[in-house]
Amino acid sequence: MAIERALISVYDKTGLVDFARQLAGLGIEIVSTGGTARLLREAGIRVRDVAELTGWPEMLGGRVKTLHPKVHGGILFRRGNAGDREETAKHSISPIDMVVVNLYPFSATASKAGVTAEELIENIDIGGPTMVRSAAKNFESVAVITSSDDYAKVIEELKAKRELSLGTRLELARKAFAQTARYDGEIATQLERLSANHDLHLASEAETLPFRLHYALERQQSMRYGENPHQRAALYVPAGRPRSGFAGARQHQGKELSYNNLVDLDAAWSLVREFSAPAVAIIKHNNPCGVAEQASLAEAYRRALACDPVSAYGSVIAFNRTLDAETADEVAQLFVECIVAPGYDDAARNKFAPKKNLRLLEMPGGEPAQELELKRILGGVLAQEQDSHKLTESELRVVTDRAPNEAERRDLLFAWKVCKHVKSNAIVFARDGQTLGIGAGQMSRVDSVKIAVMKAQMPLAGSAVASDAFFPFADGVEEAAKAGAKAVIQPGGSVRDADVIATANRLGLAMLFTGARHFRH
Repeated sequence: MAIERALISVYDKTGLVDFARQLAGLGIEIVSTGGTARLLREAGIRVRDVAELTGWPEMLGGRVKTLHPKVHGGILFRRGNAGDREETAKHSISPIDMVVVNLYPFSATASKAGVTAEELIENIDIGGPTMVRSAAKNFESVAVITSSDDYAKVIEELKAKRELSLGTRLELARKAFAQTARYDGEIATQLERLSANHDLHLASEAETLPFRLHYALERQQSMRYGENPHQRAALYVPAGRPRSGFAGARQHQGKELSYNNLVDLDAAWSLVREFSAPAVAIIKHNNPCGVAEQASLAEAYRRALACDPVSAYGSVIAFNRTLDAETADEVAQLFVECIVAPGYDDAARNKFAPKKNLRLLEMPGGEPAQELELKRILGGVLAQEQDSHKLTESELRVVTDRAPNEAERRDLLFAWKVCKHVKSNAIVFARDGQTLGIGAGQMSRVDSVKIAVMKAQMPLAGSAVASDAFFPFADGVEEAAKAGAKAVIQPGGSVRDADVIATANRLGLAMLFTGARHFRH
């Protein structure tokens, strides 16, 4: 199928002028609309207006430009069908062999602060998706291009053969339908926020979870296997969006990331981002085995490692600062699966270079979008907001006779940040910006306390203890005090709070209630 005529109408004009110039150089007639046509003419490229093709001007403030039989007839008619050829000839419909279209930025508009319902609705593209779907349906005769990423490949193939193969047209059609599906899903999701009372208005996303969820995901990376070798796995990312988080991370060296690597990296990065001073989180099997926040990154690493050096073997480590040479010297002495940081000094990169299997990831800047957390269960999907709760001073309540002193208060708040990222039932002992013992994932809270004490490599005298949920009995507090703890932070809310507080008073402990729980199953 030779390409003789292309219809171009795009919102995002990245790379368009060069692409159109090369199409024109191949003798392909270009038909275009509005701003796209103006841009191409200004670049000296010959363009035919859609209005000239259809015999109708643009109407209704640009809402109607390409919704016309001479456009869609030219796209949809089957070149090998005698009846279609006869009909198009009868109505003087010229074939359109290539459609180059991208859509109004609906998602970008929806994410703007203060966007109105009217603005949202006006950014629903109609003509664009209609042309895309027409061209994609008729891919046996027509090529549809919805992304500037495909311009170079299309030009290369056209220069070689003056046509596009069926395989190329099919792949472009797949991308096109994926884009319109995603686009419609984004619109449907946002219209869930639109309340039709006397006046249309947008409800805050915080008011309710949407009635319907529409997710378009595309596979970014296949993996050798999932959690276990008999399970297939892949990384899927939001289709059509800029890559962010681990999907946008730069891997400097090392083997391909595995399913379990990414799960642990996500846990490590989420934890280390809790801290403003230099901090390090060492993760093993999705739980921290050492965390520290200190004046320097190297000291934070040494203290995090000291919490549980045995478990740190084969771990994943996250840093919230650019990794420097001093810290790299220390880390290089340990076998580590993956390291993630916002950046690396050249000296640090050179230090790790001989470790060919060590994966070094550099995270992109910016704050990741706050999206719903999804969890599959049999017959459905659970959705919840992310646990982004940040404890404030106004939420803290001293419930014991003795209030924590300033040092204890700092230790309690540090332990609380770590505890949020430990699998429940979660217990964290800490002192001086360093975890001392961590108990995770037990069926009883007192057992988590005992495990944290057992795992501790350093004395627990004078330490602070954080619990992700309330102590249901006083035994957990008694075990913590027996180990040397002097202060406790917990949500409160148990029917036995009075007994727990009385025990803390008897043992001379200071105790803070937060009123917030951080279960992590």
